[in-house]
Order: sequence, then structure tokens, then C-alpha cells
Amino acid sequence: MKAALKTEEGTFEIKEVDRVKIPSDDWVLARVWVSGICGTDLRHWKKHEPHLTCKIMGHELGGEVVEVGAAVSSVKPGDRVVIETLLGEGTCDWCRVQQYNLCPDLYKVRMETVSRAFAEYITGPATKFHLLPENVSYEEATLLDTFAVCLHAQHRSGLQINDTVVVIGAGPIGIGQLQLAKCSGANVIVVDVVDSSLQIANELGADAVINSEKEDSLARIMELTQHKGADITFECVGGEHMQQTLDLATKTTRIGGKVVIVGGFENGNVALQLDWQRLQMGEIQLVFSASYAFHGIYPEMKTCLDLLSKGKINARKMITHRFPLAKINEAFETAQAKAETGALFVALEH
Repeated sequence: MKAALKTEEGTFEIKEVDRVKIPSDDWVLARVWVSGICGTDLRHWKKHEPHLTCKIMGHELGGEVVEVGAAVSSVKPGDRVVIETLLGEGTCDWCRVQQYNLCPDLYKVRMETVSRAFAEYITGPATKFHLLPENVSYEEATLLDTFAVCLHAQHRSGLQINDTVVVIGAGPIGIGQLQLAKCSGANVIVVDVVDSSLQIANELGADAVINSEKEDSLARIMELTQHKGADITFECVGGEHMQQTLDLATKTTRIGGKVVIVGGFENGNVALQLDWQRLQMGEIQLVFSASYAFHGIYPEMKTCLDLLSKGKINARKMITHRFPLAKINEAFETAQAKAETGALFVALEH
């Protein structure tokens, strides 16, 4: 099969590799039709990471079932599916209670199985394959991983109807966070530095948008919240910008409110300067959110699929660019240069 392998320089090279095979009778093989590029992917772009060299990456995809193991009855060849790319080792305390997003071996297992979207074929347990309704396209399916991350963060936040929410970052996660908060009856303010992303936020229901490079975002948020601050702030940027964005998030959150950290940290110890006294005296909670799994008896990705199929969230409007898999490096360049290209979510057609 064809696959995009990560090079030593952190770009990609299209090569022929051995086609993956079903390892057990409860697994499924699928043909990938569309995959996507998200912020996590971009954090690895053009970075020398020896442990990822020659590896297949990607974790957002829609595809078609090609083959199923003898014990599989939930899907069959020809079915259109979205593939959930979170897979733990299955026997740890967290996996046993469907909190597999917390499995200590999560990344080790998923990177060798379901989290290999930049290829022609993928295999995984049947439980990770969700049937797509006729009104949900493969392209739209690629954003379900993003929405599931956002839904998990919202569940962690305890968001209630009529809450005032600030979303810092208008990338795919931030726009997904906006849409789910609006679905739940919240008032949402979105902060970013890219006008094209803020325009999409506007079109998808933001009550206010703020370009923090053009105005004092903290002063504007205080004005919009009667000088109380937000009930909940979602930090959706992460990475190298975490010092600035998390500092802003803590300052825009009201006394007794919550800051939900959705954006990813860099590896290792990260030193952050925050107004810790205000956080303590104001009992402002810092809530960490990691990927997604189940909420009660429901897989969070399946819940997002239901919302998408009912028209309650909009994935199509978030897809701004499309490239064939053969042009994956050009696609990554476009996604990286979002201020110039207007990119939000870039889809790869296989």
C-alpha cells in the first residue's frame, strides 16, 4: 500500500509499504478515503524526531470497510465508517472502565495500529469503527476526532446552559469547542490572531470575536462579561504559545470559574508564570483534558457523529482546503501558514 512516511527532517515521503493485515478475529481492515491535518500533526511538522522517522502518522480519517474478522458483526465490507484512533493496551485499570484515553501505553499502541491515517489502509478493533449515516461524507467524518476531543473537554468543564464561555484559539479545536458550547446554550467569545479563523467563528455562531493582536482582549472580555470574567475558559492553542494563552485564560476567568486546558503541552517540564495567588484566592479551577473516550455509556465520538448527522454541528464549513495524499507536504505548508492561506482544517484525499 502507499503511505506517507515521516522523514528525518520532519516532512513526508510517499512510499510503498507492506499492506496491514487483520491480526485477530475481532478486528477490521478499512480503505482510507480521506484523512485530515490537525494542530497536533502540525506540532510535529518539520521537527527532527528520531522515534517517528519512517513512521506512518495521522489520526483523523474516514474510510470503507474492506475485510472483517470472523467474530465481527457490527460492520461488513462496503460499509462507510469513521475510525476512532484511540486504542489502549486493553487490560489496564483505565482501559477496563473505558477511560482508555488515560492508558499509560496509549500512544505506543495507537501509533502501531489505528493512528496511521496517512496511508491507504488501516486496521483496528471493530469497536473503533462507527457506521456513517448517508448524510455524513468521508470529509466530514475526518473532523469527528476533533469534535470528540472538544466534547470530552466540555464534559470535563461541567458547562451549563447560559454559561459565559471564552475560547482561546480559533483552530479546529477552538471552532469545535465553540459549536458544542453553543449547542449547549452557552454564550461564547472567541479569541485568536487570525482574521479568517475568527470570520469562520462568527459564521458558526460566536457571540463575539476578538483579534488579540488588534485590541486588548482582556479588557474587551471584561467589558462583555460585566467585568466578572467567563464562567469557563477553554485554552485551545497550547504548544509554544502556552505561556501567553494560559496566562490570558486564567485572567479572563471569573472568581470561582474554570480554565479547561485542551491545547497540548510540549514534552518535559514546562515552566509557566501565572498569577497563582489569584487562582488560589479565587478558587479558579485548572482542569486538564486529554483526548476522548466514553461519557457514561456513550462513546464521545459516536455522540459527535449523532450531532453531526442531525445538523447540530457543522464540519463542512471548517474544511477550507483539500489536497491529494501525494501532495501532503504542500498540504502541511498550507495548514501551517494559516494567516496567509486562510486554512482552518486541511483534508487529504486518498
